[in-house]
Amino acid sequence: MTQPKYLVISALGKDRPGIVDRLTGPVMEAGCNILDTRMTVLGGEFAILLMVEGSWAEVAKLEHLLPVLEKRLELTIIAKRTEERPDRPGGMPYLINVVSLDHPGIVNQLAGFFSTRNINIEDLYTESYRAAHTGTQMFSANITVNIPGDIHIAQLRNEFLDFCDSLNLDAVLEPVKG
Repeated sequence: MTQPKYLVISALGKDRPGIVDRLTGPVMEAGCNILDTRMTVLGGEFAILLMVEGSWAEVAKLEHLLPVLEKRLELTIIAKRTEERPDRPGGMPYLINVVSLDHPGIVNQLAGFFSTRNINIEDLYTESYRAAHTGTQMFSANITVNIPGDIHIAQLRNEFLDFCDSLNLDAVLEPVKG
């Protein structure tokens, strides 16, 4: 049995109904399987990331179709071959939830906290919204990190909560369950 090949596809364009169907249909027609997906609408733009797998021939066929799809669907599409992600021995997945009044720099400050401790951010989702009763602009972040096994969790949690308190961020750091 041959090893599967992997392709990461990024697409961006004007949001409209049916875009996911018209983009993912050719993936299936090429014989590839979608392993992982992130998609959202930001402003009036649709954005998607796909990781697909297939045989060398199936992935090559899909790569050949992408310029045609880009024109037909009026999207900007970028694709890059990749490999299956290696297991990270010794790391512990943790989920961080942050809520605060919105202000510039929150994402950068959070990323800096983890970066200086050599903690990898695995997934990051943020949004800005208006509070229901007051209309105040709010910010929330959901972050999944991989904490190396040599980091003392209680000490990290205390440092992180002190860091968040100094920025007036309400935060929770807890292990990923399940």
